[in-house]
Amino acid sequence: MAASSRYGISLKQLRELMEHRGMEGVQRVSEFGGVHEIARKLNTSEQTGLPGDNSDLEHRRDYFGSNTIPPKPAKTFLALVWEALQDVTLIILQIAAAVSLALSFYKPPKNEDDPAEEENHADWIEGLAILLAVVIVVLVTAFNDWSKEKQFRGLQDRIEGEQTFSVIRNSSAVQVQVGELVVGDIILVKYGDLLPADGLVIQSNDLKVDESSLTGESDQVKKGVSCDPMVLSGTHVMEGSGKVLVSAVGVNSQAGIIFTLLGAAADEVEEEEKKKKKLDKKSKGRDPNQNNANQLGNSIDIEEGVGNSHPSHAAESGGGGGGEVEGEKSVLQAKLTNLAIQIGYGGMAVSLVTVIILSIRFSVDEFVYKEAVWSMYYINFYVKFIIIGVTVLVVAVPEGLPLAVTLSLAYSVKKMMADNNLVRHLDACETMGNATTICSDKTGTLTTNRMTVVQAFICDQHFKPDRNSLPKLRDLPPQVGVIITQGVAINSSYSSDVKVEAGSLPTQIGNKTECALLGFVIDLGVDYRQLRRDMPDTRFKKVYTFNSARKSMSTIIPLDSGGFRVYTKGASEIIMKKCSFLVGEGGKIEAFTAAHQDRLVQTVIEPMAKDGLRTISLAYRDFVPGKAERNQVHYDPGTEPNFETMGEDNVIANMTCVCIVGIEDPVRDEVPDAIKRCQRAGITVRMVTGDNINTARAIATKCGIIKPGDNFLVLDGKEFNKKIRDPHTSEVRQDLLDKVWPRLRVLARSQPIDKYTLVKGIIDSNISNAREVVAVTGDGTNDAPALKKADVGFAMGIAGTDVAKEASDIILTDDNFTSIVKAVMWGRNVYDSISKFLQFQLTVNVVAVVVAFVGACAIQDSPLKAVQMLWVNLIMDTLASLALATELPTPDLLLRKPYGRTSPLISATMAKNILGQAIYQLVVVFGIMFFGEKLFDIDSGRYADLRAPPSEHFTLIFNAFVMMTLFNEINARKIHGQRNVFSGVFTNPIYYVIWIATFLSQVRQANIYIESSCINSV
Repeated sequence: MAASSRYGISLKQLRELMEHRGMEGVQRVSEFGGVHEIARKLNTSEQTGLPGDNSDLEHRRDYFGSNTIPPKPAKTFLALVWEALQDVTLIILQIAAAVSLALSFYKPPKNEDDPAEEENHADWIEGLAILLAVVIVVLVTAFNDWSKEKQFRGLQDRIEGEQTFSVIRNSSAVQVQVGELVVGDIILVKYGDLLPADGLVIQSNDLKVDESSLTGESDQVKKGVSCDPMVLSGTHVMEGSGKVLVSAVGVNSQAGIIFTLLGAAADEVEEEEKKKKKLDKKSKGRDPNQNNANQLGNSIDIEEGVGNSHPSHAAESGGGGGGEVEGEKSVLQAKLTNLAIQIGYGGMAVSLVTVIILSIRFSVDEFVYKEAVWSMYYINFYVKFIIIGVTVLVVAVPEGLPLAVTLSLAYSVKKMMADNNLVRHLDACETMGNATTICSDKTGTLTTNRMTVVQAFICDQHFKPDRNSLPKLRDLPPQVGVIITQGVAINSSYSSDVKVEAGSLPTQIGNKTECALLGFVIDLGVDYRQLRRDMPDTRFKKVYTFNSARKSMSTIIPLDSGGFRVYTKGASEIIMKKCSFLVGEGGKIEAFTAAHQDRLVQTVIEPMAKDGLRTISLAYRDFVPGKAERNQVHYDPGTEPNFETMGEDNVIANMTCVCIVGIEDPVRDEVPDAIKRCQRAGITVRMVTGDNINTARAIATKCGIIKPGDNFLVLDGKEFNKKIRDPHTSEVRQDLLDKVWPRLRVLARSQPIDKYTLVKGIIDSNISNAREVVAVTGDGTNDAPALKKADVGFAMGIAGTDVAKEASDIILTDDNFTSIVKAVMWGRNVYDSISKFLQFQLTVNVVAVVVAFVGACAIQDSPLKAVQMLWVNLIMDTLASLALATELPTPDLLLRKPYGRTSPLISATMAKNILGQAIYQLVVVFGIMFFGEKLFDIDSGRYADLRAPPSEHFTLIFNAFVMMTLFNEINARKIHGQRNVFSGVFTNPIYYVIWIATFLSQVRQANIYIESSCINSV
């Protein structure tokens, strides 16, 4: 069967369809017979979805394309080699080496009294050796860049591979990787989702989408079958829920088309279009909808579309957390780059002065005192002086500093994955090392997020103290049992589910609060799945989905007896304010007066909250066409109530409270110790939660955030805003906020805007000696502003919405606070690793530059030759940066305060170490340079001729310098004044393997130099 005839609609038609919006989109869909007819043409079912057969899925990918967008091709190794060769100092060295090689073969005319020159001179060796050293440096740099890029792509694959979406396949809701979605899939979208593909809305429950990422318009767009059925990949669901028929994926989606036009997928498109043309030739004339397409009269010349493409990256628009991890420059990296530039300028000045002094001294000696006549032969000397100057510059410029930062960050990012930190932005890793404040959510971060109903207040009876005390359905009046079980089963997201397996804890899928309530229904002895089958979501009249502003969820369903029922659940004090009635003893409906509400708060809700329980109230309201009871609303049988025009506040009012439950979410066992470690490390932990203030206080006490007798503040959102806002203008005032935040430890019943205000206020505050560095956790869509504002934003990998993940810097794959503490350790470790390398390299820089400069001034030569300096450069820039940047963190890192954002890179201890080691090395080098021939009974290498072979004297200097540098690499591992520099030296295999390899290479090199010196002296 031809591909096009297998489906009743073509790829081109779907692409054209998805270009329309609003009522025009409704009209275009109706021309195809409506969204239900399009689903039929795509051989899919709105209720059961695709069958999930592999051959069918593969065929859909071949014809409609896969939900992937080709990544930009990785740079080849040769391209990275070419980039490494662009380094200015290396270019100068290459030119100098080429000139040196050319002059080594040039035979200038000699005076008759010049000594006869041996035929087997080897002047070319130095030029060739310089070129060889350049090649080694370039290859090592290119390899480091290549491995870094490979690691970044691996991270991107990991981020994308973990993104899943809820899809109906074979009548079941399953989680599918976004890259595996195909045209014809029925996806379940909800508040907080980042849409992974283009689609048509089949069912909408107050669905609103933020399309600003594609259109630039910030207003939320209402989506529905009758208003605007088109939803686009890369847009955010800001409210509601619904079902969507996937109509375009990958490069055929609207976001994919933009990527293609930008050229990101140009090569892939060209290849796939060739494949598509071949497919079209085979199936030409067999598309039953070809005439229909022509009748649409769309004169726009649109691309035919792209079929199957199977690159390794999921579509960017569906990646949901596929943040850019490359090409960023962190604060530390910027500091080090500036330092490298400053040192480079100093090195340039020293190298220029060195060349000038060498040239002037030689010129005066030769042409003034010796009155020599100029010949081309003397160019050799000036080239040698330039090579010495350039090598001084090469050693002075610390290219290894930025490299060390990149290596350390890349290494840390890779290791942090194992610690459940998925880093999306490299600079976040380093910034966490300076964190002074962590504003943490409660649920799932400080607690286990395994929620269970353990107390209940039903029919004026308080069932406590634990789960074993809860009632069964037979213990409740029949009507009350029906309302509670239906109110939980139906007024919840149908993607929330509890799977009970014998011998193990129930598996909670979806929203954990809803799972706790579903578990309560199971404990009552009712099958909530049967209740859902009896009332499928297609029968819902209206849904007010949960969001942080409502703190509740309501669903309106039709009653079998006629009329409608509104079920509501949410935070107790919020729901109770909307209730005018209460189900009392024996199921009797009672008036719920303000006094009764206050009494219930004091006797039921507050005691539950003080036990650390989250309290949820369940309520309902009936709209009936017949005779109405005191808690019901009558409407005219000929006119159904219009809930849209009534407005939410009028619908969710005068409710009847039927039940209050207390949900336990135990504190994680490891959290109190982790918080204690943070406090010892100088980090203040604040809890920001939407829970009741008493619940929040109880949990904060268990965690150790507050202790009895502490003078810290525990505020709810209203009190917080009252304290920080101007009483006349209601604007936030920084001076008022500065009086609150230093003592604030718990912010309860907070709105996302409160979290943002707190974070912004702490960051903008000037009352601390240094600016506070704030880390924040968040899981909801409305947490995105706070996550973006914070120095480091942590999104919950399990409970977090796609929008929160996209706004974050790090994703906690286990939603655990202890993972944040590990991120702090890794951040501090990065800073320490860079400091170790800085201490090591600056010592080498100072010694090498001073030796070269003093040598040039004192003996008209540098005791460290060009090739030797390049070898030192290779040791200190590349190998040492790799060795010192890959140290593992230790618990000792949390025994000190944060460095602070403005602290100098070089501490007083580091400066003392650098200066002391430099003086020691200079004394040894100059001692051997000026007295070495006497101390070791060897020939002096000073004032050697231009073409003189390597001397034992200068070879000794070189080896002494390298060995001192190599052993200083061990000293450099300690930057806080520790006495035992060998402590932990064998904990890092990369370090000691590189050190031993460098040591053996140097010993071998020394033997070669000595042997050549001995041969030349014979």
